[in-house]
This record gives sequence, C-alpha cells and structure tokens, in this order.
Amino acid sequence: MTTARDLVLGYVSALNAVDEAMRGAIPSLERLADVVGLARSHRISRTGQVGTYSYKVHGAGCRFISANGSAVDVDFAADGKEIFDLWRLHCYGQSLPEPVDATDYDLLSAVESLQPLLTEVQPGWFSLAKAEHAA
Repeated sequence: MTTARDLVLGYVSALNAVDEAMRGAIPSLERLADVVGLARSHRISRTGQVGTYSYKVHGAGCRFISANGSAVDVDFAADGKEIFDLWRLHCYGQSLPEPVDATDYDLLSAVESLQPLLTEVQPGWFSLAKAEHAA
C-alpha cells in the first residue's frame, strides 16, 4: 500500500525527472519555470510533446504528463521556484497507474515530515529546499 509520504516523494521524483527531461530537450531552458516564458513569447507552443512528456502551460505553471499517464502539475513562484499545493499532490496520486487517494490531512502530515527536504514557501504552498533541488 502506498502511503501519503510515498506519494509526496514520488511527486518530487517525477518533478525532478520532468525538469531533467525538459532541460535536456530544450537547451535554452535554464530552469523549468522558463517553459512559461518561452510559451508566452511564442518560442514554444503552450501545449506540446517533449520526449516522453506532453505539457500544457497554464497561468503561472505547467502540467506535464508522462508516457504512463501520471501527471505532474506545478506552479512557479515569481523567483522561478517550483511550487505545489495539496491539490496538485492529490491530482498526481489520482493519475498514477495504480491511483493513490490520500487525504489532505495525510498529505500535509507527509509534507511536514519531509522537512527540510520540502519547505512551505507561503501558506499551503510547498517547494523543494534549495540545497536538495540543486542536487
């Protein structure tokens, strides 16, 4: 049985894989947040396919869907940091090949248990801590 903590760690791992794949496929991409700027400037489409991921830029973020159907939705803070909330974690869990339905309470407990790997950047929004994200 997958725990809420496993789900959060899976989301973080999937987000890192998306970041690596996107930056590998688009050489001008210095950070994942640059996808939004590239789409707004029409240098890439707002929706598309990069490697094994399809993507859709929205508002302040982007939704990435892997070949197996799992979806990583992420927003970007003004400084370009990847941020996510419990809703995005829940959606990720539901998109897995074997869906995981974790409660908000369990997800919040899992996120809190993963500090300092994760940090709350504003109420209800979380990000990878800088040292871990650079790794």
